[in-house]
Amino acid sequence: MYETRDQPLIAKASFLRRVFGHIGVAVLLLGLSLSGGMVGYHTLEGLPWDDAFLNAAMLLGGMGPVDAPQSHAGKLFAGIYALYAGLVFIATAALVFTPVMHRVLHHFHWSE
Repeated sequence: MYETRDQPLIAKASFLRRVFGHIGVAVLLLGLSLSGGMVGYHTLEGLPWDDAFLNAAMLLGGMGPVDAPQSHAGKLFAGIYALYAGLVFIATAALVFTPVMHRVLHHFHWSE
């Protein structure tokens, strides 16, 4: 997927395609994670869809839930989803920054 350090840097157009591809995967991951959180809050806590969206989005953004869960199942879901959201945050940041960091590091290793 990436060029080795013995290969030259890819063209700018190819690099931009790579960056936007990574951003697309990150957006897809966030969308699926947000959908899963919404379904969980709606099903287990009985929150309306807009409140379920708000709670899931706030957890994915690292801010924490807006409405405290009331049921045992909702509390368990919120805890597991919060741990998952932290990992998604790290994975999304890695997906977005990997192509740029690879290009910077590749530039240092490439001998002309």
